[in-house]
Amino acid sequence: MNKPDLSKIRNFSIIAHIDHGKSTLADRMLEITGTIEKRKMQEQVLDSMELERERGITIKMQPVRMSFGGYVLNLIDTPGHIDFSYEVSRSLKAVEGSILLVDATQGVQAQTLTTLNMARDAGLKIIPVVSKIDSPLARTEDVVHELSQLLSCSPADVLKVSGKTGEGVEHLLEEVIKRVPAPKPPDQTERFRSLVFDFQYSNHTGVTVYIRVMNGSVSRHDRLAFKAAGREFEAIEVGIFKPDNTPVEALGAGEIGYIITGIKEPGIASVGDTVASNKDTLPPLPGYQSPRPVVWASLYPESQDDLPLLRQALGRLRLSDSAFTYEEEASGTLGKGYRCGFLGMLHMEIVTERLRREFSLELVVTQPSITYTVELKSGKKATIYSPALFPDDRELKEVSEPIVTMKIITPPKYIGGLMKSLYEHEAEVLATDNFGDNRSMLTLNMPLRELMRNFFDEVKSISSGYASISYDITDSRPADVVRMDILVADEPVPAFSRVVSRRRVPEEAESMVKKLYEILPRELFTFKVQAKAFGRIISSETVKGRKKDAAGTLSGGDITRKMKLREKQKEGRKRLKEHGSVTIPQEVFVKMMRS
Repeated sequence: MNKPDLSKIRNFSIIAHIDHGKSTLADRMLEITGTIEKRKMQEQVLDSMELERERGITIKMQPVRMSFGGYVLNLIDTPGHIDFSYEVSRSLKAVEGSILLVDATQGVQAQTLTTLNMARDAGLKIIPVVSKIDSPLARTEDVVHELSQLLSCSPADVLKVSGKTGEGVEHLLEEVIKRVPAPKPPDQTERFRSLVFDFQYSNHTGVTVYIRVMNGSVSRHDRLAFKAAGREFEAIEVGIFKPDNTPVEALGAGEIGYIITGIKEPGIASVGDTVASNKDTLPPLPGYQSPRPVVWASLYPESQDDLPLLRQALGRLRLSDSAFTYEEEASGTLGKGYRCGFLGMLHMEIVTERLRREFSLELVVTQPSITYTVELKSGKKATIYSPALFPDDRELKEVSEPIVTMKIITPPKYIGGLMKSLYEHEAEVLATDNFGDNRSMLTLNMPLRELMRNFFDEVKSISSGYASISYDITDSRPADVVRMDILVADEPVPAFSRVVSRRRVPEEAESMVKKLYEILPRELFTFKVQAKAFGRIISSETVKGRKKDAAGTLSGGDITRKMKLREKQKEGRKRLKEHGSVTIPQEVFVKMMRS
């Protein structure tokens, strides 16, 4: 095989805040380089999932190979939402440079700072670019000034483009060739070694790994091995992204491509593993940090008949999204299901939506929760993933919870409203700084559980959509929380249990009891819906029994006949009240989870 000319290869990614025009810019690059014919172009070419097109966001990273001016340009378009930052970190390991894209109408956002720091830590060459310069709302020169200050560079180094019209995109490609360094020459070994930065699964071909070749070359039918998993396989096909998978004879050092492995068992392929020649004896390449789930929720099929399908669907989804975890669990009221870990609320929403769409599953999703570390008075320590397993208040000695360090960038006029919301969410403001043109940046600490309590929506509402948020889980600290149980007819319902802030117990208790009181169907007997915490009842509602007069159908005869029947009915209601149980329909669980 002819070795690729490393001096003619440029590997780069586009990083930016959500909705700053990454996918649109990638479209113009594909068009200008002739990778896709103009007549075949469609919006968001690299967003291949229906869900991505519908929401206008990038969920899965997508590599593509372009040719321009005699050079090979390998681009990886990445997600912008904070929940998918693990996708960004993968792509940064496979490239030498990054385009930092900032919307001319919005300026530098909080997530921009997070992705920039990731790129700097990876040692990448950063090319600052201002997008959407054709918009009538563009503040191009102001944003150029912001970027030049942020990167400590000259305003002349900041490029200006419009993904919509194509203005400046060809010049940007020329600058990528000039500024992004070529891949470093491989070390002395000629044996094939590559880093896995993503993978996909197909029913027909099994796992396809996306790789960056570090040493040697790989061809079809080569015997290879996953170094961490210790599994050997034969390469069924090797190829490049054009942007569809396109087979080639071989891939060499510095190139980005894919290998079809034929492996169909879950758990073999993993991001950060090294795929190498089966004769390679060196240790694996430095991989990625395994993504750590921070939000947990249980998924149950609406019909228990669908449990095998849910099990199969989770296994398949895990093959293409290594960031979420799952394990089987059972609930007395909901039957069998799976406790799943996610990287954030959007990640959970996307996974559950994919399960519904791609596998036609009807699901009940429990209230999301986080992980707590508890120490009991007995001295025992435990990690709690489910509110139903959280110990009683009288057993607890100490509880620790994850804390996030957050940055919020907002116009100053909204700070007053934000401060009130931050107090309600137990935030500790560390600093307030002026940031760019007429904007302020708040730096604060907040419990992760409060971030999940509608915080994003509140901030967007208060700031009329102008504020942006980024956060990192940085620490853990003691938490003043307690488990709140919901009792129906004196029986606790584990699916409704929550871990809540001690000071919010009365408010949460009243809200849940009122909601459940409104949607529970009436029984033949009277029963109570109650919220319990601290070993006592906090809130209670009485659900009256349905009226049914057994004597009403009688006609004629002595009045004592009706009186005896009513007394008998009264005794029956009394026995029901003492021994009867309430069957909660599936739709009640669904409505409570959605609320």
